[in-house]
Amino acid sequence: MLIEQIRADLIAATKARETDRQRTLRSVIAAVQEAEVSGDAASTLDDDGVQAVIKAQVKRRIDAAEAFEAGGADDRAAAERAELAMLEVYLPAALTDDELDAIVSSVFEANGFATKADMGKAMKAVNAEVAGRADGRVVADLVKSRLA
Repeated sequence: MLIEQIRADLIAATKARETDRQRTLRSVIAAVQEAEVSGDAASTLDDDGVQAVIKAQVKRRIDAAEAFEAGGADDRAAAERAELAMLEVYLPAALTDDELDAIVSSVFEANGFATKADMGKAMKAVNAEVAGRADGRVVADLVKSRLA
């Protein structure tokens, strides 16, 4: 399981005295544990659930890095981007623009989406194929441009 790999990597980072990596992996483990106990009943997250938590952590780091850059704190932005790189290792590889374009094209051809009224159906179909390997905003912009 993915969480076991993260825990093993935390042990390795601890032995290697990599404090930045330790801090990042501990925050992910804590976020996973929090997600497991939230809600009505405690449950163990599968790999998809752990990846969803990591994606949320990635998004937080991106937002924080952008905010630090806007505020002129480039050193803090660099630290956030370094943590981001550590987390991306645990996510599936992102689709290239060409791969994403090919997926959108094939979904449109298979389902016959053509008007803006099809936006919701098209997004649902494309997101099912993309499976979290592309930024939602990029997917939405591409689908919207195809329907215009």
